[in-house]
Amino acid sequence: MLAEIKGINEECGVFGIWGHERAAELTYYGLHSMQHRGQEGAGIVVNDGMELKAHKGLGLVNDVFKHANFSDLTGNVAVGHVRYSTQGGKGVENVQPLLFRSQTGSMALAHNGNLMNEQKLRGELEDEGSILQTSSDTEVLAHLIRRNGMETNEESISSALNKVVGAYAYLILKEDKMFAALDPSGIRPLSIGKLGDAYVVASETCAFDQIGATFIREVLPGELVTISDKGIESTRFAMREQRRMCAMEYVYLSRPDSDLNEVNVHASRKRMGMELAKESPAEADMVIGVPDSSISAAIGFAEESGLPYEMGIIKNRYVGRTFIQPSQELREQGVKLKLAPVRGIVEGKRIVMIDDSIVRGTTSRRIVQMLKEAGAKEVHVRIASPSIQNPCYYGIDMSTRKELIAANNSVDEICEIIGAESVSYLSIDGLEKAIIKDKTLHQGICAACMTGNYPVKESGQTEISYTRC
Repeated sequence: MLAEIKGINEECGVFGIWGHERAAELTYYGLHSMQHRGQEGAGIVVNDGMELKAHKGLGLVNDVFKHANFSDLTGNVAVGHVRYSTQGGKGVENVQPLLFRSQTGSMALAHNGNLMNEQKLRGELEDEGSILQTSSDTEVLAHLIRRNGMETNEESISSALNKVVGAYAYLILKEDKMFAALDPSGIRPLSIGKLGDAYVVASETCAFDQIGATFIREVLPGELVTISDKGIESTRFAMREQRRMCAMEYVYLSRPDSDLNEVNVHASRKRMGMELAKESPAEADMVIGVPDSSISAAIGFAEESGLPYEMGIIKNRYVGRTFIQPSQELREQGVKLKLAPVRGIVEGKRIVMIDDSIVRGTTSRRIVQMLKEAGAKEVHVRIASPSIQNPCYYGIDMSTRKELIAANNSVDEICEIIGAESVSYLSIDGLEKAIIKDKTLHQGICAACMTGNYPVKESGQTEISYTRC
C-alpha cells in the first residue's frame, strides 16, 4: 500500500546482542523499534551455547512472534532482522537471518543493503558447484565465506567481503563469535552499544534507547568487528574511504530519534527545513508538514521563515502497511485513507506544504488536491531534499528512472502536474549543510539518487545503467 502511495520503500534493519540472558526478548524489542525499516518479514536466531535456533516468518514483528515461545529461544546471544526485499522474492525462505548448518558448525547471516555484483558472483558459485537455496543476495556472502571449505573466521569473512561490491551492513553469528561489518564507503548505518556487560549492534540507535543500551560508537567503513566472550576486537578488511552515509536515511528512512554518524535525524531534518526557507521562501499564512517524516523539516521552515507551524494534515495510523488488498476504488483513494486535511486550519489560507521528497508525483498531486478541496487558497510545495532523478542501487527500492517525475519534467512542469502554486527543492549544498557535521572528519553523504554521482561502482564500470534498480 505505502509503496503505491509513497514511492520509496525502506531497506532492512539488523540487530544483534552478545552476553545477555534475555537475548531473544531484547532482540524482539530492538526489531520492533526498527519496524519502519521493513514490514515483509522478521526473524531471530539465538545461540544457546550449543546450537543456533531460528524463529522467523512473514509479516510484522508482532505477527511473526505473536505465538512464539521465548522460553524455547534460550541463550545469551541473538541476531535479528526486519526485511523489505530489494533483492530476491518475498517468500519465507528469503526472510532473514539466514541460517546455514554444516558438519563444522552453523552460521546465521543478517544483511541490510544491496550487492551490485550479486548475479556475477552467483554464477561463479554455481559454476563451482554451489547450490543456492534462496534468491536473496545475502546467501551469496555465506557461500563466499565457506568457499573451498574455509572456516567462518576473520580471514574468510574478510576475503568474502572483498569480493562483494555495493552497500552493506552485515551481522554474522556462529557458536562462539558474532561479527559486524560495514561497506568501505559506510553507506549503510550500523552502530555498537552496551547494555551492562552485553554488547549490542543495530542499524539505528533508536533500538538502543528501546532496550536501555548506551551508544558506544559507529562501525567504521571497511571495518570488521568481532564480539565474543573475550570482548570486542576490530580489524580492517578494506581501506577506509570517505564516509558516504545514505542521504535518504536522514531525509526519510530513519526514525527521528536515531543518531546516524553522530548526527541526530530530527535535528538534521529541521536544518533541512531551515535551509529550504532561506533558499525558497514563500508568501503564505502558515506552514504544514506531510506526516510523519516531513514534520521536522516543516518546523525548521516555519522557525526560519517566521510563519506559524500548524497541523494542517493528520495521519490515520490505523491504515498502514498491513492493509489487505483493498478494492480498486479504494486503491485509487489510497492517500485519502492515509492522510486527511484539517479543514478548520487550512480553509481560506495560503499554505506552505513541506514534504521530504517527490518520487512519482502521485502522492503530492493528491495531497495538494485534498488541501484545495478543504478550502486552501494557495498551496506552495517545498521539498526538503534535492529532486530525485536517479535509481538507487544500494538498498533502497527506488523507482526506475523513467518513473521518477523529476527525471522527466522541469520544476515548472511538476508544479503544473501536481496542481500547486509553486514548487521548490532544497539544493544539494543545503542538504549537505544540514547533514554533514564536519567535512574535515572524513565525512560525506551518498546522494546518488539526486546527483547521479554513484560512489560505489563495479570494477571497470564507468557509468551506471538505468535498466534496473
